[in-house]
Amino acid sequence: MSQLGLAELEAVYDALAAAINQVGTEQESLFLTKLVLLLANQLGDQTQIEQAITTALRDL
Repeated sequence: MSQLGLAELEAVYDALAAAINQVGTEQESLFLTKLVLLLANQLGDQTQIEQAITTALRDL
């Protein structure tokens, strides 16, 4: 799996923040769930997806 550069990650962060602001607090969880499922389907690797979930849970 290729990784994004810093500038690309910042652009993704900005797009994600704008989308979250657009959908509002009430729809944020649904939006994020839909986004993750779409990206997981594109990635197509259950192990990598589960590892990413574990990584995202750390230090919350």
